[in-house]
Amino acid sequence: MNTIANNIKLRLSLREPLQEALDIVAQLSGDLSLRKVPDNEEEALAFIKNELDKVKNSFTTCTSFQRDFPSVAFSIATGVGKTRLMGACVAYLYLQKGIKNFFILAPNLTIYDKLIEDFGNPAYHKYVFNGISEFVHNRPVIITGDNYNQQGNLFKEGEIRINIFNISKFNSDNKGQKKDGVSLAPKIKRLSEYLGQSYWEYLSGIQDLVILMDEAHRYHADASKNAINELKPILGLELTATPFDEKQKPFQNVVYEYSLAQALAEGKYVKNPAIATRKNFKRGDLSEKEIEIIKLEDAISVHQDTKTELELYSKNNGVKLVKPFILVVCKDINHAREVYDLINSSDFYEGEYKGKVLQIDSSTKKEEEIEKQFLSLESSDNEIEIVIHVNMLKEGWDVTNLYTIVPLRAANAAILIEQTIGRGLRLPFDGKRTGVDSIDKLTVIAHDNFEAVLAAAKDPNSVLNKMSFIEIPEENLGTKTEVVTSKPVFELKLETEQIAVNKIENKENQQKAQNTLDAKIAIINSLPDFNTLPEVRRVEDLNKEEVKRKVIRQIEKKLNEGQGNLFAADIVKEAEETYEKIVASYKENIIEIPRMDLVLGEVTATFNHFDLDTTNFNYQALEQEIIRMGLMDKSIETIKAKSSGSYGNPVKMIIAELIDYPEIDYDDNADLLYHLATQAYNAIKENIDKEENILQALFQFKSAIADKIYLQMKANFSLSTPDYVAPRVYPFTKIEQWNFSALVNAGYKDYREIVTPTIMVPKYVFRGFEKACHFEYKFDSKTEQDLAFVLENDNKVLKWLRPANNQFRIYWDNNSKRYEPDFIIETEDTIYMVEPKSSANINDADVLAKKEAAIKYCKYATEFTSQNKGKQWKYLLVPHTEISRTINFDLLIAKFS
Repeated sequence: MNTIANNIKLRLSLREPLQEALDIVAQLSGDLSLRKVPDNEEEALAFIKNELDKVKNSFTTCTSFQRDFPSVAFSIATGVGKTRLMGACVAYLYLQKGIKNFFILAPNLTIYDKLIEDFGNPAYHKYVFNGISEFVHNRPVIITGDNYNQQGNLFKEGEIRINIFNISKFNSDNKGQKKDGVSLAPKIKRLSEYLGQSYWEYLSGIQDLVILMDEAHRYHADASKNAINELKPILGLELTATPFDEKQKPFQNVVYEYSLAQALAEGKYVKNPAIATRKNFKRGDLSEKEIEIIKLEDAISVHQDTKTELELYSKNNGVKLVKPFILVVCKDINHAREVYDLINSSDFYEGEYKGKVLQIDSSTKKEEEIEKQFLSLESSDNEIEIVIHVNMLKEGWDVTNLYTIVPLRAANAAILIEQTIGRGLRLPFDGKRTGVDSIDKLTVIAHDNFEAVLAAAKDPNSVLNKMSFIEIPEENLGTKTEVVTSKPVFELKLETEQIAVNKIENKENQQKAQNTLDAKIAIINSLPDFNTLPEVRRVEDLNKEEVKRKVIRQIEKKLNEGQGNLFAADIVKEAEETYEKIVASYKENIIEIPRMDLVLGEVTATFNHFDLDTTNFNYQALEQEIIRMGLMDKSIETIKAKSSGSYGNPVKMIIAELIDYPEIDYDDNADLLYHLATQAYNAIKENIDKEENILQALFQFKSAIADKIYLQMKANFSLSTPDYVAPRVYPFTKIEQWNFSALVNAGYKDYREIVTPTIMVPKYVFRGFEKACHFEYKFDSKTEQDLAFVLENDNKVLKWLRPANNQFRIYWDNNSKRYEPDFIIETEDTIYMVEPKSSANINDADVLAKKEAAIKYCKYATEFTSQNKGKQWKYLLVPHTEISRTINFDLLIAKFS
């Protein structure tokens, strides 16, 4: 176990593929010599062969370094985090091997600028050394292609130096200058007045220089290879997502691969790319331009849907708002200008995207404002929603908010798509999928080439093979949605009251009414803060005098914070007078949902007790000899060695070997370890005649003995199924608001209305509820709408709630998923958690796992409420076939409680 490598993994939160890659770097840095290749050609060839053999022993895919020094390649998919891996490698080689000099090579200016920020700016959110405490006080010195000639003799002993250069600096930063008719060498190779030699000579003379090559496929041409070879580094680490040289020949030095296909198959780290076409699309007599307009319009429909889903996700999960954009790929600059003019006109979506489109190509990239907008596409302040480009987006453009791609007039759609999707695969939420399909997906609009792309996807080596294919129904196109926030009933009542106060004409009366309303708002906003007090076990306890004093004191404190409220005293007085009335109103408009974090305990690994099979424990002590050779006559003699016999306790000797296995914890398995080690000792003792040889045999074969015991322990190893941990329970929590999307036009229905076809039910927002804790809801199915109808019209039901996504904190599937109940229903003596489910899925593993979690919640909730004069909780899992508008709730209770 490599402690330094493991610490770096934890500190930098490396993803699994990057952890595996770092382990390989750690292994190779231990196997390889890590010294310069000898200058003598014959010695150099022997050295390289020897180093290559060391790598081949573990990594058979590496058949040649393809350079004049040891260099290995890591093929890692775009979006997984190659830059972060480079930072981890630098940290490891410094901390473990003491290497202080690094040279990072960038293929273009975009990546060059990005790497300088990533490695050199601790304030940058993507700074690669965040968490590496050793670099806080000894920050690496960043030397770039722009400041290298100013470095001079400023280097200090012990400092880490990271050189970051664009490949062009090697050969083209002389701008074609000549002297006496001869082309000047690049500046980096010219004499430096500070150093007394060229910076290039200085670098090539460093004894511990390690080179890291970002987008390594760009440095396999002869010119690049020769220039890099001149640096004479001790080690090369190459990173790329496409391990093929300029002639499409595969790299011969790959030691690790985590491909895009693998990431897609595992559903990790990158968006799921999908090819989309309009359902029943027929080209017919449509012109190129007409097809382009259809594709652009359909892209807008997908974009608007994605935009809405991202806003919902942000509101429901309290995370940053991500602004998506569309990428339109054109064949040339004239074509790009045509498309830009169309989208930026009043004719396209009634001018909605005027000022929200950006053309980026060789004709515009040097315009300062365009460049600024292009570089800030991820910012929520940036209004650009459509980017038009002509083959300008190379490596290093790593935005996370590209969600829709529209290739127009592509000569080979499959190749273009495969090359372009890499620009949009990065995920915006900490590089993790959210579980929401529409915001974990990158959509490529390919109406006219859909069949060609499908054909290309059949190639098992194509990235397209791992893409999904979707048809967009016509009814989904052109329908615009918006985000709707459905607030709890008591909050809406306060907003209605505010509107009435605003209409009061008499200023004195208006202020008095405003003070009353402000007091009410202050009390209601404060009440949930006091559910953790020991004396508050249900809503009624808020009326206790000591609780009331604390609430009023908090209100007074908040009103006087900052510049204060001129009417603070009046509001506090009004709050004191109306407090009990407001608490009663609060209770009337909520369901008392006990608050708890319901989580599964850890999976525990257990070695079961067993007796050791000692059949093959017949070890005998080996003779111990000393070999002595004469320095002059080279004569060899052997002398028997005598042991002092100080081997220590034999049982503890075996146990010390066993606890080196990472799965074996001494504290958890002490009794078993003593039991097995004692049996092993006794078995060996029986086969050895002389007492003095027993300890010697144990010492000599302790590793083999431990290994045999370990193999038997593994056969008696089991994992426990975790149960839910008893939670800390609080009496009530506030009713959370709902956020959902609604059609802009005709998106609302009365809950009593019959919607046909039933597949349309999820598209509408339903209103008209009188018993619910919100005035409007959306439903996932007709079954849910019908149950809402039953609840509204059943006298047994006092109140009901469709909980918002973050209302409960109930976890399942090893705590990786959160259970969101469909309905909470309050009757005279019981509160029910109800889950309508398709009868075909009622026994599915995930349904049963969520059922177990819900039952546990109800158990702990009931234990709490029964001790505090509250209502019991029960769970109902109801097949959809049992729900209709003609039943009553009592029937469901009787059948499924």
